[in-house]
Amino acid sequence: MYQYFLITVGCMISAALSSCVVTPPVVPTASYTEIYSGPAGHNLKVNVIRPEMLEGEKAPAIVIYHGGGWRYGSPDWMTDVATALSNRGAVTIAVEYRLSLDDVTPVQAFNDVCESLKWVRKNAKNLHIDPGKIAAYGVSAGGHLSASTATVGCAETVAPPDLFVLYSPAINTAKDGWFLRLMGSPSDPSAYSPLQNVKGNIAPTLIISGMSDTLTPHKYAVEYCEKLKSFNTECRIEAFQDVGHLLTRNLDNQESDFDVAEADKIRARHTIYDFLYEYGYLKRVE
Repeated sequence: MYQYFLITVGCMISAALSSCVVTPPVVPTASYTEIYSGPAGHNLKVNVIRPEMLEGEKAPAIVIYHGGGWRYGSPDWMTDVATALSNRGAVTIAVEYRLSLDDVTPVQAFNDVCESLKWVRKNAKNLHIDPGKIAAYGVSAGGHLSASTATVGCAETVAPPDLFVLYSPAINTAKDGWFLRLMGSPSDPSAYSPLQNVKGNIAPTLIISGMSDTLTPHKYAVEYCEKLKSFNTECRIEAFQDVGHLLTRNLDNQESDFDVAEADKIRARHTIYDFLYEYGYLKRVE
């Protein structure tokens, strides 16, 4: 940085004599893991992938939350997605959260997600990100946790994401038997359900949804979008016919053994890219 300063000063002195183009130093691409929180002895990590950028440049951030029914999964599941988004100019942050094992419930997972957003904004400078451009990308249970940050709401000191991409999200957990079992039969099933807690000032949202999804039914995605629109929030649904959860063609078993058509993968991916391009979170790649 000091060398860059000297070059800049030299150019200013010689500007009247010759042309001088100053190129800021390049911050190289990087991939690393950090601990963002340690609740009850759990060291929770984030996997960060930073694209190459110029010194002083701030990139948008996309914070990624994996699926797995709140009980399974890892941020490593999202490495391919994170890499593809980073290759298009975003800093990606794939988040680990506590899984619903032993005495842990999805409430703790939600608390972890809120803590991860707090950590991202607090560390915006070190991450080389624009703190006003932080998107959430949530898959299935991760979609529920992402949407909950703006509907159920984190603590007042934690701002929700500025954009949402929700992929087969669990949006009406008040009607989700598996979720309620993990919660231990809560007295108020709607307390942690995005659909029942929609309010104003939620960021623009894209939902990828299979119309034959039996785990996170498409009708709830439609209802959620309509509620958002009633508060003048932009919400789009990219609906896929004759496929189920995570766009699987295997409608008899939508929990595993996923069979997704290549054409649907491409369509979903391009829909997400176009949405993120539109809002300035990605760069066009030829």
